[in-house]
Amino acid sequence: MTKVILVTGASSGIGLALCERLLSHDPEGLQLCLACRDVQRARDARAALLASHPTAHVTLVQMDTSSVSSVIGAAQEVKRRYNRLDFLYLNAGIMPNPHFDVKAFFRGLFSSRIVTMFATGGGGILTQEDRVTADGLQEIFMTNLFGHFLLIRELEPILCHAGLTSQLIWTSSSNAHPSAFSVDDIQHRRGTQPYSSSKYACDLLSLALNTHYNKQGLYSSVTCPGFVMTSLTYGILPFFPPFLWTLLMPLFWLIRILTNTFTLTPYNGAEALLWLFKQQPESLDPQAKYQSSTSGLGKNYTQPRKMDVDLHMSEVLILSVKCCSL
Repeated sequence: MTKVILVTGASSGIGLALCERLLSHDPEGLQLCLACRDVQRARDARAALLASHPTAHVTLVQMDTSSVSSVIGAAQEVKRRYNRLDFLYLNAGIMPNPHFDVKAFFRGLFSSRIVTMFATGGGGILTQEDRVTADGLQEIFMTNLFGHFLLIRELEPILCHAGLTSQLIWTSSSNAHPSAFSVDDIQHRRGTQPYSSSKYACDLLSLALNTHYNKQGLYSSVTCPGFVMTSLTYGILPFFPPFLWTLLMPLFWLIRILTNTFTLTPYNGAEALLWLFKQQPESLDPQAKYQSSTSGLGKNYTQPRKMDVDLHMSEVLILSVKCCSL
């Protein structure tokens, strides 16, 4: 049976790499829909995919997860096109206005936490400036989490079918730290790490969604792409000229010997996303984050790692998120 797949944030980076890998895996058996904010970039992505897979079925829908009306409009269009949805990849995300804390970086550089710092972005080395959207919500929370929650809710009629299973697959981050998140401030209005907070909230929300939807055949899983060189990564140090990133690559390859989370390319970073496509959702661990990994010799594989999540906190979060949509 043909699989119907929707991928948010599919015009570049990990989202586009995932689409390429899905079509390479099964070019004839998929109906692939790219949900993207920028229509022209989406058209360019579709053209690139069809150039490699001319017989593939690839469509577009315009959607900005930072806008309530855009998400609802896109969901209505998807429901008009399809009577079911087998996979919903919740991949779109932003990290606007990142600030690199040089002092925190050098403290970590000359400490025992150096590998962890590079692998996770932890230690407070990254902060962001957030802003409020036209809907009155914090932009990073809205884009990375709430827009996707709203999309799931709107697409529930085609995600939940008796006798069939569907999968929600989140692109989370190794930067998802519980220390950055508070149930009393789920939008992170008062903090300086809204990206980390939003990604940890995605981990919690996935756990809660399994509790609420598994009996209806809908399963949710979380992935981490590892450290990948994408436009989001380059934006961390916007003053870096491109050749400096090239000069850093030997260092990154060296770090990969110490930590397999340095996947570096979008193709490698999409490994766990593709791996989950091949699994039976009932067999997956709802409390695991499926990590894309690349060995020092360049071999890609997926590792499940227990998330630091609490079921009670996940239930509190989903109630709070539902309140945002009232």
